[in-house]
Amino acid sequence: MKILLTGSTGYIGKRLLPTLIEAGHEVVCCVRDIKRFNPAESLKENLSVITLDLLDESTLGNIPKDIDGAFYLVHSMSASGDYKSLEEKSAINFREAISKTKVQHVVYLGGIVNETKLSNHLASRKNVEVQLGKGDYNFTALRAGIIIGSGSASFEIIRDIVEKLPIMVTPKWLNTKCQPIGISDVISFLSRSIFNPKTFNQDFDIGGPDILTYKNMLLQFGKERNLKRTIITIPVMTPRLSSYWLYFVTSTSYQLATSLVNSMKIEVVCRDRRINDLLEVEPLSYQEALKRAFSKIENNEILSSWKDAYSSSGLNFNISDFTRVPTFGCFKDTQKRKVKNREASIDRIWRIGGNNGWYYGTWLWQIRGFIDKIFGGVGLRRGRTSPHSINVGDAIDFWRVLYASKEEGRLLLFAEMKLPGEAWLEFRMEKDELIQTATFRPLGLAGRLYWYAVLPFHGFIFKGMIDHIIGSDKVTK
Repeated sequence: MKILLTGSTGYIGKRLLPTLIEAGHEVVCCVRDIKRFNPAESLKENLSVITLDLLDESTLGNIPKDIDGAFYLVHSMSASGDYKSLEEKSAINFREAISKTKVQHVVYLGGIVNETKLSNHLASRKNVEVQLGKGDYNFTALRAGIIIGSGSASFEIIRDIVEKLPIMVTPKWLNTKCQPIGISDVISFLSRSIFNPKTFNQDFDIGGPDILTYKNMLLQFGKERNLKRTIITIPVMTPRLSSYWLYFVTSTSYQLATSLVNSMKIEVVCRDRRINDLLEVEPLSYQEALKRAFSKIENNEILSSWKDAYSSSGLNFNISDFTRVPTFGCFKDTQKRKVKNREASIDRIWRIGGNNGWYYGTWLWQIRGFIDKIFGGVGLRRGRTSPHSINVGDAIDFWRVLYASKEEGRLLLFAEMKLPGEAWLEFRMEKDELIQTATFRPLGLAGRLYWYAVLPFHGFIFKGMIDHIIGSDKVTK
């Protein structure tokens, strides 16, 4: 069967794709920016790619007419303050476009919405479900709460909190109940629902066997990591303070933190478990889902991460718009060094950032990340999805990968930190020479003042970084 997969570059979509292909389906992957789509070579024979932006009606005609089924895995994660109307428009555009094909079944993954009073985020998820359900096709809505898996937003946020804070003074919403579910079970429910008549024109809650408070989830996470944690909840922390608390303690963006806080005050518990029997899925416990997630992390098998989504930075742009580094009106710091071992130097470049740091003056990078957090940026906590591989679209700390070719020896990064301008960092091998270029295009007088303010630090930070890349495995923290 031919399946349209929206959200192909997202956390769920990347993991669902190989499962659909293994099941024998032909998959049409929808992407807004084709440069960000990097499927495994083993999958390419059974997939095709189309450019599709559900807010751009001119791209809707790219959807093939011979689609048999579709997954709707698109959401904003509050990357925009106007996300409710944008999500509604996306759903309506999708419904109208897909109704012109021969599609038989559409499956949607939303959030558990069993309370009468919902947060804006959950209310938007519910509205998307309503809009999609009006189409002339069979429709199935799966509703999930907290998703636990390597690289998931929920998992990484819990990990940040537990591993960094031995004693926590927390908001009272940590006593709210939820029903977490492992990512592998989410993929099982999605893949077994498509084209299954037993699921047609119904909605189902999906969750694991454990109903826990967020506080219990944190404590059990600590137990899994052999970390003793003390949690004190207080009733006086306002939603705004709670959002700031989550934002500064974890790697989440402030927009996402705000949506999460508002949603975490609402219980997300399944109404029943009828779909478990219907699809013959026995979900993992919370503890088992944690063990599986850490197993993937330890073996460097993280297939997707929420940090690589644009919502982790709050920005919305096409990579192709920035791959050509400007020259006019820009400040540059260019360093050149002869390399003795091309492969070793490229390998060091490909391991930059995350736990490995920036090879020189890492503490200064950390201070810059903290300052970025203060001004509402992403900070330095996003790290990187894989310690060894880099793909276009990946996040590396407060940078976004625009171009990555290990064969060419070229890596181009775009800054997602808060800046009075735009910044690029490029590493490029030319024969036996490494050229490292930092480019800054200032925005007005503030941008120029910023460049000159940080200029004294550039002299030794960028020189030290390139020297370590070409000549030493030693990392200066």
